[in-house]
Amino acid sequence: PRQETLTCTITVKLRGRVPPHIVFVMVDDQGYNDIGYHGSEIHTPVLDQLAGEGVKLENYYVQPICSPTRSQLMTGRYQIHTGLQHSIIRARQPLCLPPDIPTLPERLRQAGYSTHMVGKWHLGFCRPECLPTSRGFQSFLGSLTGSGDHFSFQSCDGTEACGFDLHDGNRPAWELSGNYSTRLYTERVKEILRGHDQRMPLFLYVALQAVHTPLQAPGHLLRRYQTLGNRPRRHYAAMVSGVDESVGEIVSELRERGYYNKSVLIYSSDNGGQPLSGGCNWPLRGGKGSYWEGGVRAVGFVHSPLLKRKGVVSQALIHISDWYPTLLSLAGYRDSDSSHLDGQDVWGAISSGLPCPRTEILFNIDPVSRRHGEVDPRLLNVNGFGIWDTGVRAAIRAGDWKLLTGNVGDGDWFPPQTMPGGPQQWQGMEKRRDQRGKSVWLFNVTADPYERADLAEARPEVVKVLLARLAEYNRTAVPPRNPPDDPIYAICCDEGML
Repeated sequence: PRQETLTCTITVKLRGRVPPHIVFVMVDDQGYNDIGYHGSEIHTPVLDQLAGEGVKLENYYVQPICSPTRSQLMTGRYQIHTGLQHSIIRARQPLCLPPDIPTLPERLRQAGYSTHMVGKWHLGFCRPECLPTSRGFQSFLGSLTGSGDHFSFQSCDGTEACGFDLHDGNRPAWELSGNYSTRLYTERVKEILRGHDQRMPLFLYVALQAVHTPLQAPGHLLRRYQTLGNRPRRHYAAMVSGVDESVGEIVSELRERGYYNKSVLIYSSDNGGQPLSGGCNWPLRGGKGSYWEGGVRAVGFVHSPLLKRKGVVSQALIHISDWYPTLLSLAGYRDSDSSHLDGQDVWGAISSGLPCPRTEILFNIDPVSRRHGEVDPRLLNVNGFGIWDTGVRAAIRAGDWKLLTGNVGDGDWFPPQTMPGGPQQWQGMEKRRDQRGKSVWLFNVTADPYERADLAEARPEVVKVLLARLAEYNRTAVPPRNPPDDPIYAICCDEGML
């Protein structure tokens, strides 16, 4: 209600705090090695400078795929507590972010913020109450599904169900087809900044569709990488450069319009890169879709004049779910009961270098990962010490230790020169040697961030402790929501829109 919003805004000002403007930029499928300051051949001068003048987050984790990362950003809760444990939200599934769980923009509006979203939603659209404008955003321009053409905005769920997926508010924005997604979204962000009344704090969620497949970029960006012989990598690099330009334009607009000195900008990838589609996570193991470090350790940084320390690298353990309580705290919002949250307020660790309140991350427990009735007693009684069924896909980090069980995804290492595109595409790739017949892995990821030395057999006492933690978490899990496809979706696609 309007009266509640005004009350919250006045309360914050009376306490002597002026809430900052918040810009959260999420990039799709950017690999750990795909930014200049990690040694990439891709040119990202703007991102490098912003990160260098801010705080680089070098112990920062997200989820291995799109919807899970976005759901935890929006709710501050692990997947086991929202029912979204299994995979992404597919376009034909009658599924969305649970409507009874408050979202970050909903809470920020209660704190007096103006909230706007530009870009990729991917948190369900099966009912009107699932849409971004029903979940706290006052405006929305973007796509509702997980991927689509960057120019035509055609999106497909399989080969038989395709439609147009670009929406302005709740309506299809047919008239905007033909614009490149990154360019279109950047211009909308600048429009919002020009039209906003700065007496009200602003939350901008900029969820760029790049650098997700299909690999497409304007000619002027492609020409920068014409010497790259590998076609997927060339197109991917051009898309990353487009992101770099976009963020530069957004920051320039923040400066020109007077937002900058009162702003906090967060930059994050949503998961690791896909090596078969141009991305690179080297020297980390694995990639998108896996729980190896290459799938979940992300590019991330914070840039703000409000930081108490700048130009530093933070090794604080931070997870995507932490942004929910952190940003609400910055906004002056006080939740009367935060016990339902899995995220932690990490602003003190980022801005001041204080001890980080987070010491553990549950990456996921996915009971749908094994077929119904597919139980091997050895995976529980032998591999799992009678504590945990290690056939279930799960991963957890506690302190220096990381434990994985079940089918946690492709664990190969992909050096940059092994990108697909030539007859020698697999030459030099280091094939995994510790996945065949195994269901438990243990790594000290502080000492061994590349996950080369499996210590599961050498340190059974640590394995037992972390298996017990998985069992404890599992007792708090809600049943997974994984409904079958809705046949009505096919009718919508026949009509040409999602």
